[in-house]
Amino acid sequence: MTPPSESDLLLTQRIRAGEADAWSELIARFEGRLLAFVESRLRSRAVAEDVVQETFIGFLTSLPNYDDSRPLETYLFSIAAHKLTDHLRREGRRPTLPLVPGPVGSSSFDPAGPARAASSIYRSSERRQIEEQALVEAIDGQLRHWRGRGDWRKIQCAELLFVRGWPNKQVAAALDISEQAVANTKFDFLARLRTAIRSQLLPRDVFPELYEVE
Repeated sequence: MTPPSESDLLLTQRIRAGEADAWSELIARFEGRLLAFVESRLRSRAVAEDVVQETFIGFLTSLPNYDDSRPLETYLFSIAAHKLTDHLRREGRRPTLPLVPGPVGSSSFDPAGPARAASSIYRSSERRQIEEQALVEAIDGQLRHWRGRGDWRKIQCAELLFVRGWPNKQVAAALDISEQAVANTKFDFLARLRTAIRSQLLPRDVFPELYEVE
């Protein structure tokens, strides 16, 4: 599992310390990506903005329980996915959430709620091992696929995105490609991981974000 970047850890520490400019930096870094994710499923900018606002509020209220070993982007997209699921269910629509940087597929996500199970905050050591092994196999398979095709630029792109934790814009500048090309590689990589992990036939509660919410 990809560890959080140093910038993520520092930003979280600053937010916990109550630095106002740190909160602004969080929004500046992630609001655009969250809006793109939510709006692509709702087709409504105004409603997407409400969901993203709820996402940031959810992050703030859950911050005391946030596990720093989890990438910040993954955690924010998890909250956004739950908020989106709740909205779709209120409208009587059946949500189907794909694997993106972090979403998980539960119908109700309330980080501050008293009934929240401890396992939803801290995963067991056994489950972490299962997750990590599944991801290692899936990532290794995808990298071998790209190496076999000579797609070295995609491998570089994935490394900068997921190992170094660089934003799309910085990766695009470093590799001299468009931000859209970076976004396409990121989407393709995650989609292939989703397929590879599902093919391992793991228990559904290991990666619930890979399945439809029933």
